[in-house]
Amino acid sequence: MKDQSKLLAALLIGAAAGAAAALLLAPDSGKATREDIADYFGDLLDATKEKANKAASTVKDYSNSVVDKAKAKFQHASENVSDYTDTLVDTAKAKGSEYVGEAKGAVKDTANNWNNAVQNS
Repeated sequence: MKDQSKLLAALLIGAAAGAAAALLLAPDSGKATREDIADYFGDLLDATKEKANKAASTVKDYSNSVVDKAKAKFQHASENVSDYTDTLVDTAKAKGSEYVGEAKGAVKDTANNWNNAVQNS
């Protein structure tokens, strides 16, 4: 890209120099030559502005594309983390319920054993 920019700049400078030399060597009056040079450089300036605007637009479009891709990847990663967190929470709840059930059963068994022991005494 850098080499293309240098080549484009060299071509524009060469074209401008060639046009200026041709106008200066043409058999026109001084005023007409100056007007021709001013017109040519005005056209050259307009073309340069147009190319610069097009390049800026291309860069802006590319940067927007990169930002959109980054946002999409971040959103996807965020969703994955959220899903994984939900899975962990569900697993923890299930294990917690299982342990609570086991603990209740153990407490009931112990209470029944004590109750039986008290009644048998």
